[in-house]
Amino acid sequence: MDAIRDPKATWIDVRNEDELENDGKFDRAVHIPLHEIPSRVEDIKNMSKPIVLFCRSGNRSGQAIEYLEQAGVEELYNGGGYQDMLEVSSQHQ
Repeated sequence: MDAIRDPKATWIDVRNEDELENDGKFDRAVHIPLHEIPSRVEDIKNMSKPIVLFCRSGNRSGQAIEYLEQAGVEELYNGGGYQDMLEVSSQHQ
């Protein structure tokens, strides 16, 4: 949870466009759908750390983290689902 609250943290939302439109989004989150993660590894490596990834439930963000760790990206955290991120971020504003 500390990573989510870190003002230097980069938030990456790996949900698809429909989910953003239907469920909502965070202005501070970078939207990189899960299927685009492999082509964005270098961009992600250069993002401010820690990097918190989230999706609808935490499953796809977990998959993205596994891939990124294998690609050498460090300081990755699974923020879980969008609702989890919403709760944590609203408690600490």
